[in-house]
Amino acid sequence: MTPSLMRRLAAEVIGTAVLVVFGVGSVLGALTVGQGEVTYPGVGFIALGFAIAVAVAVYAFLAISGAHINPAVTIALAVTRRFPWVELIPYFAAQLVGAAIGSLLLVASFGTRAVDLGGGATVLGAGVGYVQGIIAEALGTFLLMLAVMAVAVDRRAPKGWAGWIIGLAVAGAILVIGPLTGGSLNPARTFGPYVVQAIFGGEVEWSQFPLYIVGPFIGSIVAAVAYDLVVRPREVPEPEPRADDASMPAETNIKPDADKE
Repeated sequence: MTPSLMRRLAAEVIGTAVLVVFGVGSVLGALTVGQGEVTYPGVGFIALGFAIAVAVAVYAFLAISGAHINPAVTIALAVTRRFPWVELIPYFAAQLVGAAIGSLLLVASFGTRAVDLGGGATVLGAGVGYVQGIIAEALGTFLLMLAVMAVAVDRRAPKGWAGWIIGLAVAGAILVIGPLTGGSLNPARTFGPYVVQAIFGGEVEWSQFPLYIVGPFIGSIVAAVAYDLVVRPREVPEPEPRADDASMPAETNIKPDADKE
């Protein structure tokens, strides 16, 4: 039975909040320990924090909402006809709200120090240009979406690995592009800290926000379309559904490939 839209939106709110609290929270933790500085080894711990947060969110909500927790994932699934366009805006809204709630919870936990440390907001690194930032975000999100297609969409994928593989893909992308852009891969992840920083009077680089939309959207759509063209997952017959199979995404969120031709 397909969960109601309200349940799916609630799952997206909670899942995205978890991503921000424990992913962006790891940035604030690293900045606190490093007294405002993050060394490259610290980037590794941040990547691990995001990997764990993503894995938990995927395992918790994959069967309810598809555990998109990222507008870039949602739009790529819509482009490849695995998600209804009519639900695109509600999912986007839920993800942005969840990210803002997560950022507010970080301020509640760290106090005003969170704002003083930048709220874990993503910004371009020193000497990194706008176009470079878009390319870096597109490449990182390409890896993320490739993992989603391979382990959460393709019926040939081994069951039970989606959370960790997707989480590790996020970690791998952050290790590479984190020093360049902060390694967002997710417009909601960038939006939450930005809006909360603005609320509490912190510095916000709103002029950079579009690159954190354009880059992830390009990367995710290219990855999803390329996977369909090269791997052709829809050619695999759909197995008979089992009532107790909670590992598969909710039917209205990531449509079975066999139903799409």
